Amino acid sequence: MPRAGGPYEYLKQIYGPKGLGRMMSFLFIWQLTFSAPLSIASGCIGLAAYAGFVWPNLRGVWLRSNVHLAIPLLGRLEANVVVTPGTWLAIGTCAFAVALLYRRITSIGRLSKWLWGGVLVTVAWVISAGVTHFHAAQAFDFPPGAFTPSMSFFTGLGAALLVTAYDYWGYYNICYLAGEVEKPERNVPRAVLISVALVAAIYLLMNVSVLGVIPWQQLQGQTSENARSSVISVFMQQIYGGWAGKLATLLIIWTAFGSIFSLLLGYSRVPYAAALDGNYFEVFGRLHPRHKFPHVSLLVLGVVAAAFCFLQLADVIAALVVIRILLQFLLQQVGLLILRARQPEMPRPFRMWLYPLPALCAIAGFVYILISRPNFLREIRYAIVLLVAGLALYFFRAFRRGEWPWHGSEQNGEA
Repeated sequence: MPRAGGPYEYLKQIYGPKGLGRMMSFLFIWQLTFSAPLSIASGCIGLAAYAGFVWPNLRGVWLRSNVHLAIPLLGRLEANVVVTPGTWLAIGTCAFAVALLYRRITSIGRLSKWLWGGVLVTVAWVISAGVTHFHAAQAFDFPPGAFTPSMSFFTGLGAALLVTAYDYWGYYNICYLAGEVEKPERNVPRAVLISVALVAAIYLLMNVSVLGVIPWQQLQGQTSENARSSVISVFMQQIYGGWAGKLATLLIIWTAFGSIFSLLLGYSRVPYAAALDGNYFEVFGRLHPRHKFPHVSLLVLGVVAAAFCFLQLADVIAALVVIRILLQFLLQQVGLLILRARQPEMPRPFRMWLYPLPALCAIAGFVYILISRPNFLREIRYAIVLLVAGLALYFFRAFRRGEWPWHGSEQNGEA
């Protein structure tokens, strides 16, 4: 290590490439087949929510329903389904992104530059507007008892950390390409740390900028959909007027679509690579006969993401973060401890200062995010069902192919 493939290769090597590691890496791709569409759907739903600032009719509720299914031993699986005109905009956005990606990678590169140019312009405008209209006393006017340790404080902290974890998504993407990076022992950690620092700086600047213009009392007291779903649009409108709010909305839509486009492009290649490795369903390894891109993987992720657009944004984000923590991040942190114990002399290009303290702190932090929120068991039930289904599929597939744990060595087979 490191190798191209990131967590897929990491889990496989830690737990044994022909044994438990094969199952762990399969489960990683299995959860990604659902968590990746959740991530894509969150962008589509957020885009539609912002579009409602300019076109309020998109927010009219046609249907609202609580769907539940009783699962033995686990209790009820619940989902809040909401159908609005904006739901169809979110689904249409997902379909449009799939259509744009249904072509050769060479033409996609030019389009990506234009999309990310819009992202940079949007971020720069929001931050500059906040800095030039900033009121420090207002931004740091905290409510009484805001930092007093209490049950509500720790519950609120857990809910905020869940959203923050979602906002930092992508800082580790360099790990998927680690095998192709020059001097990975230096450049991979540097890329991760720089990404975290940049996201933190942008995150803090944008949030503090908003609070420096719009008092938290005003945001808390607002009952309109604009204040809850289009904060940046309201922020710009308050500074420059209605035209700025509408322009900011269009730029946010551009930014959201750039994220959706990039997520679909990157994620669609992961199940494809695992299928070529023989450790995922063969159908995901198919290439488009003419343009030579993984069209089955792209279409499956697009369809699943479109289905998730019928859910509420908060539920989508919570399910995404919980599934990733349980079925990826915790497995990786525990895996590091196992690797150091089983192979203490293994050549490692990366060093962890104060080992094992950072890994243990990360495990504790992830567990805190999981259990600190009200009704936290709802998303954990989703993750458990996904895990059990993945294990059943893996064992059935491994039995047919003569792989671990049914046989000690791998043999050729089809699934």
